[in-house]
Amino acid sequence: MNTEIVESFAQMVRAKGLDKDVLGGIIEEIFGLMVKKKYGPDANYDVVVNMDKGDIEIFLERTIVEEVEDPGLEISIDEVNERGNEEELEIGEDFVEKLELITFGRRLINLARQSLNQKIREIEKDLIYNEYIEMEGEIVVGDIYQVRRNDLLVNHNKNELLLPRIEQIPRERYRKGDTVRAIVKEVKKTPNGPVIIVSRADNVFLRRLFEIEIPEIYDGIIEIKAIAREPGERAKVAVESTDTRIDAVGACVGMKGVRIHAIVRELNNENIDVVNYSDDPLIFIQRSLSPAKLKQIELDEENRKCTIYADNDQVSLIVGKNGVNIRLAMRLTGYDIEVIREEKPFEEYEDDLELMELKEELTPEIVELLILNRFDTAVEVLTAGIEKLKKIDGLDEEKAESIIEILTNQFEEEE
Repeated sequence: MNTEIVESFAQMVRAKGLDKDVLGGIIEEIFGLMVKKKYGPDANYDVVVNMDKGDIEIFLERTIVEEVEDPGLEISIDEVNERGNEEELEIGEDFVEKLELITFGRRLINLARQSLNQKIREIEKDLIYNEYIEMEGEIVVGDIYQVRRNDLLVNHNKNELLLPRIEQIPRERYRKGDTVRAIVKEVKKTPNGPVIIVSRADNVFLRRLFEIEIPEIYDGIIEIKAIAREPGERAKVAVESTDTRIDAVGACVGMKGVRIHAIVRELNNENIDVVNYSDDPLIFIQRSLSPAKLKQIELDEENRKCTIYADNDQVSLIVGKNGVNIRLAMRLTGYDIEVIREEKPFEEYEDDLELMELKEELTPEIVELLILNRFDTAVEVLTAGIEKLKKIDGLDEEKAESIIEILTNQFEEEE
């Protein structure tokens, strides 16, 4: 029966991939509990498991007494003598007997089997937790086996990984059976086992992709100093070379952009700006906002604030679509950036516009009124400004502002 029980337990453990010694320890613990159930919690026992032979031996040690008060700890001298031991034992000595498993009965054996299953499940959970806690921040590749409303379930080495919506790249399409790459972001212990959360939206995922595609980063020749990212939209990566002979940005982009394009494709065509890092915040801020041209930068290093002055036509480049460019620059540099728009002096425009050409934009009535007041070109009107325009009979402040805005837009469109 011993062999049958050990082999039965061994089959369960082999299916789970547990170590043989781990199984032996579990069996010792479980059969120890069986002894305590039958002989009491203070029973003095020893469980010996030989996994190679498929054998379990249980030894119970009790004190020989004249009259038994606690059967779990004591045995009478009469019972000892009845067993016909080869050596003569006396009262006060210890009597060690080998317990046969069959004496525990089927009920306790089944209970042991259930306890073993539970123990194996607990150990399996710990093994999975320990395996993935060591992989935090590393890329894993798995297959999507379930697409749910707010998350995806990914199969990786027969383990379930969770890719929540917040960790997905926006507008990326996922289908059951697709292979997906992500980093292990967090491993949580729960009563139902470990929950392994993976991410494609985390900055670390972008960092790992750079290490995979760019050998100089993996080898430590180029260092990623900072990353700012809005997944699926745009990212900025600041890099620095430890070897003056190697251009950090050029190495990351690769010949004809082949290296960076591989990363962009993996990130669902997310635009990536690679910039050279600098310890000088002025230079670093300028580079982070390239190719926009900045007229002046004022720094408040103590409060980590920065004021930028730029021409009107450069502001849209600085801010970017929906403000994404300036937000990423702030995250990359660690500075709160404010942009001050400086209007370009109108006399600097190379090509002036005749008001007669702007009848459609301003209306013929307004053009005629301006010409009657000796304004013939757009620059003359813009130079005069709102204060002078609203002194003209028939023009109030609102109309004056509208005229200035229309003419300003005309010059910007010309550029």
